[in-house]
Amino acid sequence: MATPMTTVLTHIRGIIIAVPWFLSLLVADIIFTSLLPLVPVTPDIVYGISSAVVRFEWKWIQAIFEVVNGAEISVSGDTVPDGESGLVIANHVCWSDFYMIQAVAIRSGMISRLRYFAKVQLLWVPLLGWGFWSLGMPLVSRDWVKDKAEMDRVFSGIVKRRWPTWLVSFSEATRFTPKKYEESKRWCMENNRPQPKHALYPRNKGFVTTVQRLRHAPHMKAVYDLTIAYQHHGKFFEAPTWWDSVSLPGLTRKQGYRFYVHVRRFPMEDLPAQDDELAKWLEKVWIEKGDWLDRMKDECEAQWIRGQTSQ
Repeated sequence: MATPMTTVLTHIRGIIIAVPWFLSLLVADIIFTSLLPLVPVTPDIVYGISSAVVRFEWKWIQAIFEVVNGAEISVSGDTVPDGESGLVIANHVCWSDFYMIQAVAIRSGMISRLRYFAKVQLLWVPLLGWGFWSLGMPLVSRDWVKDKAEMDRVFSGIVKRRWPTWLVSFSEATRFTPKKYEESKRWCMENNRPQPKHALYPRNKGFVTTVQRLRHAPHMKAVYDLTIAYQHHGKFFEAPTWWDSVSLPGLTRKQGYRFYVHVRRFPMEDLPAQDDELAKWLEKVWIEKGDWLDRMKDECEAQWIRGQTSQ
């Protein structure tokens, strides 16, 4: 049990780590923003410089999480070919999901090419939103009619200029919470759709639009489905807060957090051609994702019980 002194020292440790963490992000955003005037003139050079900055920034942040704070991430499933571009779809549990995705990206040599779908409201955040735009991240409202121009901008780099990319989409469009899970179950019941276990029903319009556009980019070889899970002292889906991920030492061995990401690779040419079949394909993937999560939940609980019994 943490004493008041231990808690104070942990917060001091967190501040010491968080200050350079934020300063490095600020410097990166300033660089991205300064590149904005060059985007229309030399887009390939801007993308290359931005990718180099991203490689340093995200590997540094990942090192704090894994090396400095001792988060041990268990990666299972398919091996992603080194340097291969593709669309990444994942369930969304919490802040730490980004660490799980980056762990896989580092292993496959694509950390510098990570680009996330983000909310269009970020465009109005000085430096941060402008930096995202400079990076070539799609800033969307989830209204796929309104977002057409933005999608055209992003896909012009990927499709026409053949930029190597890991384009990441949280297909549920929001983080998992018990309340949202109940809402998802009600929607599935009303619309006669299957409800995935431990996940929200995926939104398929954005996925279908993205895949159909990426088919025109021969270097985008696959869709990678990442299933993310956490465990903490036998509690499934309990992950550290952002502050805990920065301040706590020994996240796995001392604090008891377990981190899991399961990878499945689907070649782009194997996906259905028609929009309605693509939507059903995504639904099937999410049902299978839920089944994996359910098995992992049982394994985590059994593992915790065995550990408590052996003490």
